[in-house]
Amino acid sequence: MPFRAPRWLTAAPVAHRGLHDPAKSIVESTASAFVAAIAGGFAIETDVQLSEDGEAMVFHDDTLARLTECDDDIRTLRTAELKEVCFKTTSDRMMTLAELCEMTAGRVPLVVEIKSRFDGDRRLVRRIAEVVRNYQGPLALMSFDPDQVCAVRDHLPNITRGIVAERTYREEEWQMLPPEKVRGMLGLRHAFHTRPHFVAYWIDELPAPAPLIARHLFGCALLTWTVRTAEQRARAARYADQIIFEGFVPSIARP
Repeated sequence: MPFRAPRWLTAAPVAHRGLHDPAKSIVESTASAFVAAIAGGFAIETDVQLSEDGEAMVFHDDTLARLTECDDDIRTLRTAELKEVCFKTTSDRMMTLAELCEMTAGRVPLVVEIKSRFDGDRRLVRRIAEVVRNYQGPLALMSFDPDQVCAVRDHLPNITRGIVAERTYREEEWQMLPPEKVRGMLGLRHAFHTRPHFVAYWIDELPAPAPLIARHLFGCALLTWTVRTAEQRARAARYADQIIFEGFVPSIARP
């Protein structure tokens, strides 16, 4: 049962949260970063979070403190309030997924990570489904949370879907989850439920058996994140189909 991803997914390097560059005051996850990625011909990776009123907002963190002058939890603010928040060192403001789709207009692939609190809440996927139902460009959805990937399979069965994964889940953030949740993610053991078309795997933990089995036995594409160094680029070239990168500008080619 091959879970093959379309070829466009691995055709070009994927700019992590857009082609951002602090030296040029281009902040991650902003319109400026996405415009730069489109101009360079790179696919765009970005994240979406749920606002208080149920909108899909383009933003990575759970709180606004790192990138803006506010420190609120993103889920406590409504769409109109979030769109008024400026990113530090720039005039860019937070976008909705619908605005990102309109801006991109199919010119480069979108690889969208669905952020999750691992609480079974599928409202974000349902809102994404409403937004992208008529989108004509290349689009992939992914998440660390297997339940969110299952939700994509249920609500958007024709959209390319992936699982974001690592090998050990030993970082502090994972210790806050119930142990059974973490165990369910180990070794991609959820794959026959999530049925991913691709795996996005942490570069520092490649090679690893599970993603390589998914790639070679089941035909899943293998992306790797977040590639920043020459050593990581060489490792990606050996084990992965394409890179999710930041901090440099690669050539438009396989890793």
